Amino acid sequence: MAQLDRRTFLAGAAVVAFDPADSRWLSSLPENSTAIQLPHLDGELVTDEDALTEAATDYGHLKNHRPRAVLRPGSVDDVVTLVRFANEHGLVVAVRGQGHSTFGQAQADCGVVIDSRTLAAIHEITPDRAVVDAGVQWLDLVRATLAVGVAPPVSTDYLGLSVGGTLCVGGIGGASQHFGMLVDNTVELQVVTGEGRLVTCSAEQEPELFEAVLGGLGQFAVIVRATVRLETAPAMARVYTLTYPRITDLTAAQRTALADGRFDYLEGQLVPTDDDGFAFVLEGGAWYTTEPPDDAALLAGIEPPGVDLVDVPYFEWLNRLYETVEQIEALRLPGPWLNAFLPDAATDEIVTELLTTLTPADAGGALLYPARRSLITRPQVRVPDGEVFFLLALLRAVSPPDDAEAERLIADNDALYARVLAAGGTQYPVNALRLTPADWRTHYGDRWPTVLRAKDRYDPRGVLTPGQGIFEPVSRASRTP
Repeated sequence: MAQLDRRTFLAGAAVVAFDPADSRWLSSLPENSTAIQLPHLDGELVTDEDALTEAATDYGHLKNHRPRAVLRPGSVDDVVTLVRFANEHGLVVAVRGQGHSTFGQAQADCGVVIDSRTLAAIHEITPDRAVVDAGVQWLDLVRATLAVGVAPPVSTDYLGLSVGGTLCVGGIGGASQHFGMLVDNTVELQVVTGEGRLVTCSAEQEPELFEAVLGGLGQFAVIVRATVRLETAPAMARVYTLTYPRITDLTAAQRTALADGRFDYLEGQLVPTDDDGFAFVLEGGAWYTTEPPDDAALLAGIEPPGVDLVDVPYFEWLNRLYETVEQIEALRLPGPWLNAFLPDAATDEIVTELLTTLTPADAGGALLYPARRSLITRPQVRVPDGEVFFLLALLRAVSPPDDAEAERLIADNDALYARVLAAGGTQYPVNALRLTPADWRTHYGDRWPTVLRAKDRYDPRGVLTPGQGIFEPVSRASRTP
């Protein structure tokens, strides 16, 4: 989805006032009413049908919580203004970037959604870092950085995500085996806390807020700007597609490749076969600019029966999925995704069990690949104990759309997640799971008291991101000053 320039808002009357008597937003300020004039905005707060309908759904098309207004900010000051106004009048606020949540996480039932696409400036690119607004797509940032020979060290498989949205979750990819997640490569943030304070934070300045926000699921502050690391970019990618007959052959090869770091990029896929089963594919990438990599060295000890390799420009590789995802999104299919982190010791058993019942139709795009726990430095991102863990991702889609089928797959997600938890695993929270606040306490484990303190400190009125369902709902009346 393209960035939304603030000069090209959808048609609709801009809001100028709020009536707290019935929580209505008004396009005029009637005389002798209880309505309160909205403070000055550089952008617009709108209530038109198109804006509200878009903000009430997401990539998963499973939840539909309609806000009462959408803010298209013209500046960071607009975010400050809106969040402060929400505190004063008992409103909830969520931020929507490119809308790639799967289960209503970025929705705000009867509240206000901030559309971050109008905050999309790339402010600075240097040899080792970039300063960007939260609404910038990684695709646009990568294009801009590659033009001067640098790039982020880690990229998600799909570049159409917003910077701010990704940093709220983590941002994992095939290079995470070397560099951790995108949150681990973030140097500084500018955020608006749940109280409406504009704060710059980093490891040195406001470190508690910095650690709370990175991977914090939007619970403590709105990310409005980020400084992310860059490194010298290669020109080319040699991509190795290695096909194995058994899942344990794949995971054994992945462990070998992870241990010696031979690939710059390392992932794995469960690929449907003609007999309604799966082939198991290691996808490895080696970057170069002049001298191509040594194939024999890269394949030593892991060469399977099926080997394919191709050389592609580095940008073409990074952006390989963009058009496919955009086409799928246009179909508006229910997407009950599940992303889980499995402990290395339990991975083979869990996935082997799963394959006894999993069909290609139920799996969707299925990924399985390893990463190192020591490189995951942000405490809000919860990963299993042990040096190695695996990401299992079932990127399900229900085609044709069918509510009963979607519910069945959500129930399957719940059951599989329970199995993962029992084995010491965790979730990577881009999921369709029915989670209660008690489930979130389990997810955070011994960090839960720290999470509660951060919520009380930075968002004491429970204004931000209600769609995650992490905390017990706050009484709007009791929280209104």
